[in-house]
Amino acid sequence: MSGADAWERLWSPHRMAYLKGENKPRHDDAGDECPFCVAPGMDAETSLVVARGDTVYAVLNLYPYNAGHLMVCPYRHLADYTELDAAEVAELGAFTQRAMTVLRDVSGAQGFNIGMNQGAVGGAGVAGHLHQHVVPRWGGDMNFITVVGATKTMPQLLEQTRDLVIAAW
Repeated sequence: MSGADAWERLWSPHRMAYLKGENKPRHDDAGDECPFCVAPGMDAETSLVVARGDTVYAVLNLYPYNAGHLMVCPYRHLADYTELDAAEVAELGAFTQRAMTVLRDVSGAQGFNIGMNQGAVGGAGVAGHLHQHVVPRWGGDMNFITVVGATKTMPQLLEQTRDLVIAAW
């Protein structure tokens, strides 16, 4: 144990800039404040864009959860996955596959967290511009709450979820 109060601490100082709102847009409108609208027009070093397609691009996360954490973003400023057209859906999927291959090659990633947080309530930090996270993972790199609390939060029984999804599908 360290410190006067005997608490162990996990330090992630790069996250403080994000928490304080540095470089984070104040609203969800397109334009000068949307980092995902601005990034493709910047040079690669400044923007962290790593690949460009016809309808989407891949960019490293400025505030990564793990080394290699990147995002696949459509060029169009839209908030919801259902707003993508067929070409955007296809290229977003292809870029996600390519990101996995590249991250395995360059970092030996053994697994991935891949997903989108839809809307502010869904956890999206930039809710106005859809972006899919690709987070590389390695053995021993575990979810904090699962390790510390030996807990998974489930708001509904799996059988109930299954029945709702089947009915809606």
